[in-house]
Amino acid sequence: MNREKDYILGTHDEEIERLGLQHRVWRPKVLDAWKRAGFTIGQKILDVGCGPGYASLDLAEIVGPSGKIFAVDRSRRFLDRLEAVRKQRGLENISTFELDLDEAELPAIQADGAWCRWVFAFVKRPRELLKRIGNVLKPGGILAVHEYFDYGAWQFAPRSPEHEEFVRLVMESWRATGGEPDIGLSLPGWLQEMGFELKTLNPIIEIFPKTSYWWQWPKTFIDVGIRRMVDLGYLTADRARGIAEDFAAREAKPGTLMITPAVLEIIAVKR
Repeated sequence: MNREKDYILGTHDEEIERLGLQHRVWRPKVLDAWKRAGFTIGQKILDVGCGPGYASLDLAEIVGPSGKIFAVDRSRRFLDRLEAVRKQRGLENISTFELDLDEAELPAIQADGAWCRWVFAFVKRPRELLKRIGNVLKPGGILAVHEYFDYGAWQFAPRSPEHEEFVRLVMESWRATGGEPDIGLSLPGWLQEMGFELKTLNPIIEIFPKTSYWWQWPKTFIDVGIRRMVDLGYLTADRARGIAEDFAAREAKPGTLMITPAVLEIIAVKR
């Protein structure tokens, strides 16, 4: 249970649904990254910090019955959800592993590839995790990563002091548990020091109006995140209400734009 409580936004049903919407919004960019990484049929792919398994399920379809997905997460609740959907879809090529990514060794495999999204930002020893991922990749294996490199880029246009306060508190809460929201700034250097060749360094920043499907991703994070910041003691109920009301007002105002946190896409090859 302590592992479940450690998750910044929890592991409850509402968070599982939010993660599903997040994956649907990001899915076109993720599929494009996997294509350029060369993920294909028959491969063994490690999904690091798989959560409820949305990416794992997509990867299982890509590698097919002759391939294998190794889905790793520390949340039993998330893994149980993945197992239930896997069985429902008749996918026999996904194996789940309940592991603490800060401590435990990864499955002893020689993987063709590994995928990791918004995991290094939350672990206490990201460099050590990166090294362990490298250890299970075979020579020529590909690591594909999406991680924030400027979380503070998440803003409204025109700017909102209330929203910027919320973003600052979210970043503070991550760092208080040993994470680093801008971890993407460190990963390229670490990868090169570990003998990886960097194939892609692609910044991803989206700017969109409320009519865009992209708007729903940060919106659902706001809904859940504000309550979580209250639960963790970072916001009073009154201040949380003010931030929520400001978001609603900006959503209702024509011409408002939102800018996403800056994400770095990395595709690297193990030499």
